[in-house]
Amino acid sequence: MRIAVIDYRIVRTNPIGGCHLKMIGGLSGEHRFTVFAPEFENPDPGRIDWVRVACPRRPLALLFVAFHLMLPFYYWAYRLRHRVRFDAVQVVESNVSFGDIAYVHFCHRAFLRKRWDGSGGKGVRDLFRWCDHYLHALMEPFVYRRMKKIVVPSRGLARELQAEYPFTADKIHVVSNPVDVERMHRPETFDRPQFRRSLGLADDDTALIFSALGHFERKGFPLLLDALGQQKDPHVKLIVVGGRDDAVAHYRQRVEALGLKEQVKFVGMQQDVSPYLWAGDAFVLPSHYETFSLVSFEAAAAELPVLVSSFHGFEEVVSDGLNGIVMEPNTASVLTALRRFMAMRPDQRKEMGKRAEAEVGRYNTANFLAGWRNFFEHIYRVAGHEEAVNAHRPV
Repeated sequence: MRIAVIDYRIVRTNPIGGCHLKMIGGLSGEHRFTVFAPEFENPDPGRIDWVRVACPRRPLALLFVAFHLMLPFYYWAYRLRHRVRFDAVQVVESNVSFGDIAYVHFCHRAFLRKRWDGSGGKGVRDLFRWCDHYLHALMEPFVYRRMKKIVVPSRGLARELQAEYPFTADKIHVVSNPVDVERMHRPETFDRPQFRRSLGLADDDTALIFSALGHFERKGFPLLLDALGQQKDPHVKLIVVGGRDDAVAHYRQRVEALGLKEQVKFVGMQQDVSPYLWAGDAFVLPSHYETFSLVSFEAAAAELPVLVSSFHGFEEVVSDGLNGIVMEPNTASVLTALRRFMAMRPDQRKEMGKRAEAEVGRYNTANFLAGWRNFFEHIYRVAGHEEAVNAHRPV
């Protein structure tokens, strides 16, 4: 099949773009892809064409509008110049108003209606973020009605989309995101005590790991700080991985105001989160909204106990008290979860981490590619059947 893929950023560090990158790279020997995107880390330039779409990238609301206006010109110019016809056009969510397949990782209307009030901030950055969600939500029903198929990473998001847009029920396919399970296994050569010392951790400290690229409010970071302040245990330390400089600066001030400067360490954006997970004792994410939190799966693959809210995707993995601790996205529930974990013996924590690792093993890259391979084979068979039927219809 000849497939056009339209996305903002198809790079390893982008949640949706990283999935697209693995899918395109893994299937480039079976299908011919043409990528329309402002950013693309092309894994196979000999087989994958890239059309660089020039448009502003910040704020996201402006990117959304500019992409809608500019992308069609790039798309049709390429088709006319190369005289090609695509068997399928795949887009991300409601970022483009045309296509055959929508790859959806977020239901913006449901998020604004159910979760924004509890997770949105009040600054200028958050105003732009709300505008981006609003524009996506505005276009969702229009775009999803036009799509032939919708691919989502979790059954929870599938349920949510069907609840918001009942007409999508027969269009949705679930293909779980890839987790590099093998890479997350801690190697014997990793010097855990030394790495912990480099983070300022003492031997008797309990290290909690929080990791997010951004959106700290939605991820529940303020709740975690409030719970940590109420716990009043100086041997519980929090390592914060990720976050833009401006967001980190804001939360440094909040940490000092809460008297947690000695307990919270910000390490900034990291290309590889795995050493921090290997050095930790538990992973904590009291998020208000997720559809497939990759870092939660990576933490489980690293044999860490996971303390999480019951969000889409990971709800299919975590069992409270068995391979993790489930909490609600509020301070009281987070505090209870922390106290439950601290009351566990070291051997109980270790066993919980092992069970978490065993549960996420099926979310590997091979199964991810198999899911996409089966999906494309399905739509190819359906398209062939429709063409055969149309060929025998009387004019």
